Amino acid sequence: MPNPKADELKARTKRFALDVLAFRRTLPATDEGADIGRQLSRSATGVAANYRAACRSRSDAEFAARIGVVLEEADESAFWMEIVTEAGLSKQSQALRLLDEANQLTAIFAASSITARRHANLKSI
Repeated sequence: MPNPKADELKARTKRFALDVLAFRRTLPATDEGADIGRQLSRSATGVAANYRAACRSRSDAEFAARIGVVLEEADESAFWMEIVTEAGLSKQSQALRLLDEANQLTAIFAASSITARRHANLKSI
């Protein structure tokens, strides 16, 4: 059964991953730029990939667990974007936009995680 909100969030997380991959190419060609870029890419693509997996969950408990992973990846993406901006690795406005998007996704998935855990706990009673 199609879920327009889930489809919209799938598209949003995928766009975030693609935007981060493009942004990574603008980071300085230094060891720290490469290291941070690699970590950022992994966490940002993890948000999208793990959200898609969560949408295919077979139970409420599995969904709650997978949303927890998505939340961790979104929060990690926000962390790496904070490092990029605070360390001065990028002065681009896109860095702040991506940081904002990572924070928004973190908030969305934090709320989803709470709801999913409550729902899974109610069904197990």
